[in-house]
Amino acid sequence: MPTDRRPEIAPSQGGGGRWLVLGGGGLKGLGHIGVWRALTEADVRIDGVIGTSVGGLVGACLAAGMDLDELEGHARALSKPDILRINRRVKWFGGVRQQSVFLGDPLLGYIRNLLPFSEWDDLELPFQVNAVALGTGRTHWFGPGARTDITPAQAIYASCALPGIYPPTKLGDDYFVDGGTEHPLALQRAAELGATSIIAVDAGASAEQDPQSVVDQGLVAVHQRVYGIMMSHNRRELVNAWTDPPLLLVRPAVDEHDTFDFTQIGFYLDEGYRATRDALERSGEDFC
Repeated sequence: MPTDRRPEIAPSQGGGGRWLVLGGGGLKGLGHIGVWRALTEADVRIDGVIGTSVGGLVGACLAAGMDLDELEGHARALSKPDILRINRRVKWFGGVRQQSVFLGDPLLGYIRNLLPFSEWDDLELPFQVNAVALGTGRTHWFGPGARTDITPAQAIYASCALPGIYPPTKLGDDYFVDGGTEHPLALQRAAELGATSIIAVDAGASAEQDPQSVVDQGLVAVHQRVYGIMMSHNRRELVNAWTDPPLLLVRPAVDEHDTFDFTQIGFYLDEGYRATRDALERSGEDFC
């Protein structure tokens, strides 16, 4: 099978066809790159991409036609200082009033440098990413066919802004945080955009984890575990109740790993690839 070409895509910027829905999961979501590689090898046609959090970052790069080997190289080279720099004011008296544990600028800068495009019109494939407004509690969608009044980098940062971990971003009169707060796996949005079938990738937290391991890792891990529990319930209920359009769920086996485990990036890439190959084989001819 060929390995040097992207999945076949439709030329139209409209809805319809098979959409790829990429969820969050922190660094575990880098496995979405392995997912795309498996789809490429299987010649699976993709007509649009929806991304949440890290799924928005990876999805945007793919929808813009970024070379897969280049994207994987960036993922493997990612290190902690690139995106995680402590907000030192958290340690000050009154630091509890700080917006986040980590600074937002390093992550925003990383996103800007990684994206192979700067304008929404530069996308080759229909794409949208979501973020949640703190004031209204409503999800906003960004990209062609939705809001395009901010840059792609700003929208993707907003979608990645895990509450308490990264500061919210101000867009207009409101502040925005991680898109997974309401839609950790945006199947409904794909259906609204006319998808006739969906391939969805869930690299988020499982329903169960070793509690001692979580507590031993400290405040950030506890916060992420609580946040992950809520999103896990939302995803499970959504998938269990889903009936139409047809859905192929890809669930990489990354549950035991931490949201920010930089030592396992290679594993996440390989596991996304493996899980997708297995899911396609189980689906028979329905998704190939």
